[in-house]
Amino acid sequence: MITSLGIRHFKRFAEADFPLRRLTVLTGLNGTGKSTTIQTLLLTRQLADSPDTRSVQLNGPYGLALGEAHEVLHPDAPDSSITVEVGSDRASAPCFVRFTVPDEQALYLEVGEQQGHPLPELSGRGCSFTYLCAERLGPRDQLGVSAEHPDLIGVGVRGEYTAQLLALHESRQVRPELRHPATASTHGVTVLRTQVEMWASDIIRPVEIQAQWPPGITASTIRFREPGLLSEAIRPGNMGFGFSYALPVIVAGLLTRPGDLLIVENPEAHLHPGGQSRLARFLARVAGAGAQVVVETHSDHVLNGARLAVAEDGVLDPESVLVHYYGAEQVGAIPIELSATGELSGWPEGFFDQIERDLGRLARARRRRR
Repeated sequence: MITSLGIRHFKRFAEADFPLRRLTVLTGLNGTGKSTTIQTLLLTRQLADSPDTRSVQLNGPYGLALGEAHEVLHPDAPDSSITVEVGSDRASAPCFVRFTVPDEQALYLEVGEQQGHPLPELSGRGCSFTYLCAERLGPRDQLGVSAEHPDLIGVGVRGEYTAQLLALHESRQVRPELRHPATASTHGVTVLRTQVEMWASDIIRPVEIQAQWPPGITASTIRFREPGLLSEAIRPGNMGFGFSYALPVIVAGLLTRPGDLLIVENPEAHLHPGGQSRLARFLARVAGAGAQVVVETHSDHVLNGARLAVAEDGVLDPESVLVHYYGAEQVGAIPIELSATGELSGWPEGFFDQIERDLGRLARARRRRR
């Protein structure tokens, strides 16, 4: 598990340090560094992909779109260096990397001094390392296919390989810790496709899923059906965006193993508030089963779902959860702990307090009209 992340002179962070837990939730105001924190991990991941590389790309890999090198150097940096230090409980020493800006128009950073080896958490293939960006694919009649070996295919940065992955592994057994709680009372089917259906039905609405990778074409498909009805297959576009956005998260989560890393941006996209909470409870279960989960969110329902996973579901110890709040007044984040009853150790200004503000203003408006 990655336990710490140190950033020096990258984008808005002159100097910032972030402890990470089994489940780490990044939340806060827009433009305060949540995505930058994840991007730092993605740059370091490129080193794990190619240990002998002399540069990392700022645009392209893992959906990065950071522009030119001078744009990611902090304005107060004393020189052209950016440093990243990532600690792990599986490595005797942290991984330290110094990147340098070669010139203003460069679309890459040069790799300079390195200490330690690429961390195992950032070196996994297939579902061992999954990053799902905020710009996931919406409903598509056809999805892409990867030319990788079946064991090395993940859902893709935008969820583009979800149908192929599900078609290839639909009969794979899901680990007991990740099976839906109702499994025992519903004929005990424990294969991937059925478990995906059960979780999707719980998070969104009841559904049956058919994923195919037809021979002879380089594309895959997903179709849906209403349970118990002998109706025609329903195209993704006629099921709503929620299914297409949540499905990669569910598939990736069910295929994790202990020690894997799953990073998800905006899991709440296009989901009803109840579905947002239930998806967070699912992700907490994934973390409780041994994977590490990093979630970037703007949803209080996601936060509360994680709290319920600790307090009600008991799938994750409170010590394994940490919330980082990125506010306007500080550069970095305020760490917030959870108790065994789901209580938060702090509630800083601007931290999911908008509903109270709005309700207060509505109450005052009503009083003025009386």
